[in-house]
Amino acid sequence: MNWHHRSKHMISFSPLLFPKLAGLKDIPAYVRQTNDQQLLELALLENLQREDLNAMEVALSFKRMMEELDLTQEQVAERMGKDRSTIANFIRLLRLPPDIQVAVRIGEISMGHARALINVDSIDKQLFVFDQIKEKGLSVRQTEALVRNLYKESGGVKKHTKSSLPDGFQRIEDKLASHFSTRVKMRHSKNNNGSITFEYYSTDELNKLLGQLNVPFD
Repeated sequence: MNWHHRSKHMISFSPLLFPKLAGLKDIPAYVRQTNDQQLLELALLENLQREDLNAMEVALSFKRMMEELDLTQEQVAERMGKDRSTIANFIRLLRLPPDIQVAVRIGEISMGHARALINVDSIDKQLFVFDQIKEKGLSVRQTEALVRNLYKESGGVKKHTKSSLPDGFQRIEDKLASHFSTRVKMRHSKNNNGSITFEYYSTDELNKLLGQLNVPFD
């Protein structure tokens, strides 16, 4: 008999079969009636108890609880037994550029790195710090120090420069920068013409950008 072959298969039984195998006629059981919303909440709460969840999966679960169960951050915090600030920090991860979110998901950077990045006020600065983390192997404390120095050099913490773009076009610029994970500069004139400039810092980044734009380069 080929035991190695058999070890590749798994046999599953219905939970109702075990009492029969044990010779039991009755089993203690607790029956709970729930509606669809309660079932969804139980499923989300059970999923959040998994030990293998990464920070992005936790953030998405909290967001689902807020959107699908119509809960506030305070209510999610109460159900999870956590501070509201903890829930808020996880939710803020979802505002990071896609490349940074992927890095958190696969463990390339830690939740501590991500917390430092969400305190950076612009996408281009977030991407700059992210690149420094990867290139230099920065620790969380080194990343926090880099962020502090970044604002010291720019003359203040989180001081925004006034954009010449109307609000609607500024949002487009931010969305493009987030989607392509690079610095984007958009110009728009009163005559409704303008330009969009993408920045890249290596040939690999250029090739990635061309791929995202579906531009053949072979």
